[in-house]
Amino acid sequence: MTIHHPTESPAEVASSTEPESAVRLGVVGAGKMGLSHLSIARALEHVEVVGVCDATDYLLDILGKYTGVRTFGSAERMMGEAQPDAILIATPTGSHAALVGSALDNGLHVFCEKPLTLRADESRELAQRAAARGLVAQVGYHNRFIATFQEVKRLLAMNAIGRPGHILAEAYGPVVLKQKGSTWRSRRATGGGCLYDYAAHPIDLVNWYAGTPGSVRGSVLHSIFSSETDDEVYSTFLYDDGLTAHISVNWSDDSYRKMSTSVTVSGSAGRIFADRQEIRVYLRDGVEPPPGYRPGWNVRYTTELTPPVSFYLRGEEYTAQLESFFDDIHAQERHARQNSFDSAAATDAILDAIVQDAERPDPAMGPLAGSAAADERRRMRRRWGLKR
Repeated sequence: MTIHHPTESPAEVASSTEPESAVRLGVVGAGKMGLSHLSIARALEHVEVVGVCDATDYLLDILGKYTGVRTFGSAERMMGEAQPDAILIATPTGSHAALVGSALDNGLHVFCEKPLTLRADESRELAQRAAARGLVAQVGYHNRFIATFQEVKRLLAMNAIGRPGHILAEAYGPVVLKQKGSTWRSRRATGGGCLYDYAAHPIDLVNWYAGTPGSVRGSVLHSIFSSETDDEVYSTFLYDDGLTAHISVNWSDDSYRKMSTSVTVSGSAGRIFADRQEIRVYLRDGVEPPPGYRPGWNVRYTTELTPPVSFYLRGEEYTAQLESFFDDIHAQERHARQNSFDSAAATDAILDAIVQDAERPDPAMGPLAGSAAADERRRMRRRWGLKR
């Protein structure tokens, strides 16, 4: 199995004539994402799923009956008895730190669903431990494997739109649409709410394109329906070179049929918009366009940009990220070449900064500050039928 990495051209990928031994994989967590990853892994060449772990007995019974995979109620027991080479973790975020730490202690390569943890210091510590042991450790920020977002990265590296001045990263979708009993996703201690479960995706893209901001300002974490955490996230990033970025995310927006993530980059010589389906690029006259582009508007679709994968489920990006993970293991890499723990820890640091910024007391700002502004906000929220 030799699949091209997002940052590599086919000519840069060395094909191997050596037969590859199968990577023995254990899967921890059999929810929606865990089952998706399990299905993909079972279809990949040179990967052998040797165990699945979950806390739900009847689900394990069904998996054991219809797939023949060994099932376990304990991750520690699976690591001890099934003897995997790698672990895939798709459990609530609050459990990631302990599970990842245990896997690293057992000398296992790790693929962990995003975000890595709910605390940046824990993520940095895990990244250091993985690096010290030379283990491939990757986090499931699948947008970096979507061809349109990869094309944004490529064009920015070519200075196609000149000097970037502003990035707008957005994500909207119909996840929490009424007041109801909480799930692990909507509890701060286990899932982290909209910020960690939803906004982490566009924030990671901004981190990929622009790096870590110098400061985070104007952060807003609002609850619409959830009683324990945020449903919408807004924040502005300030960079030392003058670049700014704005994050706008709402998982209680039923004007969208499903999650929609997009990025807009405005530069001195043009503008780029990209989502899952297409990339639209505007280039000013008088600027030398990159190959395949011309001055004015250009549109390219994900269908023409996306290379084939060995197995399709939900989207090519989900298979591509696992192929990248297993290719790195087979190549005996000492780190993940894409979506490493280091990059995920940097994204987690931004998430931490947003929380800290949102919790700062509001400074007095002109005639709208103080109790009058608070009264007006309460009136507007009552008018919209929202929680106080």
